Amino acid sequence: MTTSVEETMVIIVGAGLSGLSTAASLHKLTIPYIILEREDCIASLFNKKAYDRLHLHLAKQYCQLAHMPFPSNYPTYVSRNDFLKYLEDYASHFNIKPKFGNFVNFAKYDEDRKIWKVEAKVVGDQVQCYEARFLVVATGENCDAFIPEVDGLSEFNGEVIHSTEYKSGKAYENKTVLVVGAGNSGMEIALDLANYGAKTSIIVRSPVHILSRWSINFGLMLLKFLPLHLVDSLLVLLSKLMYGDLTKYGIRRPKEGPVLIKIRDGKYPVINVGTVKKIKSHEIQVLPAMKSIKGKGNEVVFENGKCHQFDTILFATGFKRSTHLWLQGGDDLLKEDGYPKQMYPNQWKGENGLFCVGLARRGLNTVAMEAQNIAHHISNLIN
Repeated sequence: MTTSVEETMVIIVGAGLSGLSTAASLHKLTIPYIILEREDCIASLFNKKAYDRLHLHLAKQYCQLAHMPFPSNYPTYVSRNDFLKYLEDYASHFNIKPKFGNFVNFAKYDEDRKIWKVEAKVVGDQVQCYEARFLVVATGENCDAFIPEVDGLSEFNGEVIHSTEYKSGKAYENKTVLVVGAGNSGMEIALDLANYGAKTSIIVRSPVHILSRWSINFGLMLLKFLPLHLVDSLLVLLSKLMYGDLTKYGIRRPKEGPVLIKIRDGKYPVINVGTVKKIKSHEIQVLPAMKSIKGKGNEVVFENGKCHQFDTILFATGFKRSTHLWLQGGDDLLKEDGYPKQMYPNQWKGENGLFCVGLARRGLNTVAMEAQNIAHHISNLIN
């Protein structure tokens, strides 16, 4: 059953950090918009899919949304609960009221009428239609949880979860847990598990930069004054001085610097919050890539030929984007993997009034900039 068509100037798909920043920027310029969100809350990644001990890894000045800094009494590294409070205050301040429970089926540009037509599934079998002159893809990098295919995984007798389902290590005391993925989430979850007495292992397949909180923030500050290669050299030197040679523990350092890799590939360095110490004390075991699950049991085979048994396999293997499932057209803006075709700083603008925000893989500072660019660009086109 299809209901009536609702019209506006701008449709934003996604009420995460990118969508909120865009909505606030449009609000500041009094541009009418509708924001569609498939979940029942804003910022569902932090509201529903984040672990309890999460803190933002960068200092708060690098993590604020457009037009509203964090309160001065917030700590430098904002906790999950404080961040959620900030987001609620943000939505209230800019009168952001998403239409929750709207799962977008498709969005298509009408060449004749020069508008975007969006169809969303709502309650039951009902379908709600929206039309607007402009469309903003704000579903971000972290859309749908991704678990890679592993031979025999379906026959694993233990628990298999994604990091979005993990809250605390409290329930895993004395259990053997394998964390797959050595990004920031995987490393911090491994630390949390070890702190609660779980027998924790983590797979580290690829070389990874490990930096301290203060050094990465120091590096971000230095980028304003020094060329990238010098900042990278300094960060690598600091890492070597702080953590020493980690190859003996199964961790290799990339040949290229952390800032270059982040800008070029969108791959974040690991911000150490205590995991390295646990690895050095062997409270956390580093393992190579997983090859398969052996038989009908809970034994995992690794690429070095060794086998280990686990009660739980936790995949901290990131996300995939699902824009291609609902966005018809837009090939000039996004690649098949859901990331922009254009290089920074022109990655946010497509044709026919189509925009994207939060896909540059350059942090929340860039999200705020993209949101403001989109709002001002739309304002100029309208006027």
